[in-house]
Amino acid sequence: MTKKNSKNKAGSNTIALNRTARHEYFIEEKVEAGMALQGWEVKSLRAGKANIGEAYVTFIRGEAFLFGSTFLPLQAASSHVVCDPTRMRKLLIGRRELDRLIGLIERQGYTVVPLALYWKGPWVKVEIGLVKGKKDHDKREATKAREWDREKSRIMKNKRLG
Repeated sequence: MTKKNSKNKAGSNTIALNRTARHEYFIEEKVEAGMALQGWEVKSLRAGKANIGEAYVTFIRGEAFLFGSTFLPLQAASSHVVCDPTRMRKLLIGRRELDRLIGLIERQGYTVVPLALYWKGPWVKVEIGLVKGKKDHDKREATKAREWDREKSRIMKNKRLG
């Protein structure tokens, strides 16, 4: 009996990442949420045609929505389906978690942004982060620390080899 080639390799669950969020914000907490999607959106996500770089989470009447994300429709999509690539998508979060997030946003000035979009079994999940904005001097400090870590690893590598 031959072994099947696995279609999903390690790390292939990720559909899209929001790399700018890690640079622009201090990430205080991460929460996993589901998404209510249409059929053409799921097909588009399977093809990897998603962008959450400019997206954010907004709360309307006690519900969370992903706003500003773009899911490009496939060319082979059905002609009778109207595809809106930038529509607001409802996030599926438990009531207690939702109330807690809304309270933190209103009282303590946090923002909620999507950090990653990925597959968890047959479902699409969004990792949303409770964040606070960084100032320019914070960004410079983070860049200095990252460069120093790189330089330190180069020095240590050269000492071991030399």
